[in-house]
This record gives sequence, structure tokens and C-alpha cells, in this order.
Amino acid sequence: MKEIKFTPKYKLWFGISGAVILIGLVLMLTRGLNFGIDFTGGTMMQINLNQTVSVSEVSDAIKEFDLSPEIVHAGEQKHEVIIKTKSSLSNEDRAQIFNVLKTKYNLQDSDFRSAEQFGAAIGSEIRNRALMAISVAAIFMLIYIWFRFELIFGVAAIVALLHDILILISVYSIFNLTVNSSFIAAILTIVGYSINDTIVVFDRVRENVKRSKGKSHFEVADKSINQTLTRSINTSLTTLLVIGALYFLGVESIREFALPLMTGIAVGTYSSIFIASPVWAIVRNKIARKGSYAAN
Repeated sequence: MKEIKFTPKYKLWFGISGAVILIGLVLMLTRGLNFGIDFTGGTMMQINLNQTVSVSEVSDAIKEFDLSPEIVHAGEQKHEVIIKTKSSLSNEDRAQIFNVLKTKYNLQDSDFRSAEQFGAAIGSEIRNRALMAISVAAIFMLIYIWFRFELIFGVAAIVALLHDILILISVYSIFNLTVNSSFIAAILTIVGYSINDTIVVFDRVRENVKRSKGKSHFEVADKSINQTLTRSINTSLTTLLVIGALYFLGVESIREFALPLMTGIAVGTYSSIFIASPVWAIVRNKIARKGSYAAN
């Protein structure tokens, strides 16, 4: 079977990723990310409607309060709704909102399950801890790959890892999706998944470097990608099928976690083929050229 040439077109792959990241960053700087109440602070109310009511219907019922709420279902039969708003609501405000729903759906006082108030400080702590976790993970991954392979492999892997995180953030920025604690959990999961996929390719690259004397680094990278391509695609597809089932069949809270996971797995597979391997080949070529110039 003829090998597919991936790495010679690295400018195209880098250009596609760069364009997505640039658009995402521009939108993030102009309108900001759509942070949920986990980060901005706000109010969350859980109410039992004793029936399954669409999110749009609940939103219309309380639109007079101008909350711009995020509403999700809860409970096995989806009879309960969780209303999240970035507005800090007083006890009186919450009571008024519940009374509207109480009148519309003939509820009892006991159907007001719970109400919680969130402060912005909690969001800052979540963000800072997530950044710390990603930084520490990246450092230890670099050290591990450095000892198992060599430093160049580690640098290429970290570049691919940063690419995955930036692409995921850009996707959320472009489509104005809500960034919450589930998104942070998904980011940390993707970090581990992405680096695993990259290491599989790099393990084959290391073997082929020893066996393919006289071949360019791009040829070695392409050979390694082709040898692991079926494995990478099959692994990603089976994982996406499971997470896709969770997304389409699960409740809203599960979807919040499944959506960034699906995006991250797809991006992680892409980066291990189209980003990490070309970066390794480019750096190795530059080092080889400097060595030949020094010898002259």
C-alpha cells in the first residue's frame, strides 16, 4: 500500500490550525469567553416541575426577569430543571421567579429543591488550579519524553499539546459555548489522551530512525504515521462513539463534559499526525543543517 505523505504539507496543516486559533483569539479579545457562573459568580436554582418541560418553555416563562439563564434538566425523568444565571439574585428575587413557575405549573412550595449563590472568587480558584495542573503535567510530560526518547520529541509533544488546548478554547470562543468546570475537567482529560496518541507515533518514529538510514526526517515521520494511522483512527473512533452516545443520550450535565471531550479527542488525533510529527521533522532538519554547517 502506497504511503500517504503528510509532513511535506506541514504549512497547510499549520495554516489551518493557525487560522482557527487566530479567529478564536480575536473573538476572545473582542467579546470574551462565555464563562458560566462557575467563573463569573451568580445564582443556581433547582426546581421540580413534576413533568418534563422543554428548556425553551421554561425560559419563556421567566423571560420577564431578564436573566439570560442557562437551563438544564435534572432527575431520571427530567422533571426537574436547574436554572443558572450570572445575576446575583436575592431571596426575594428567587421567590418571585419560583412563584411564576409555581402558578404556571401548579407547584407546591416543596418543589423548590434548592438555591445556591456563587462568588467570582471560586471561579478564579478553579481557573488558577487548572492552569497550575496543566503546567505541572506539561513539565512532567516533557521530562518523561526527554528521558524515554530525546528532548526534541518532548518539545514537539508539548507544542502539539498547546495546539490542542488553544484549538479547543478557540472552538468555544467561535461558537460562544459556555466555559464551566466541566470544560476544565475535559481539558485535563484531553491533555492525557493527546499526549498518549502522540507518544504512540513517536515510539514508531524512534524505531524507524534507526532502521531508515539515509532517509530524510520527513520520510521517517511519514512512514511512522502510516504505520500507526489505523491504530490512531480506530482508537479515536471507538472513543468518540462511546462519548458521542453519552452526549446524545445523556442529560445536559453529561453533555457539558462530553462535548469538549469529543472535540479534544478529534483535535488530539489531528495534532499527533499533522502537528507533532512535522514539528519533530522540522527541528531535526534544522539541527542537522547546523551540524553540517559547523563541520564545514
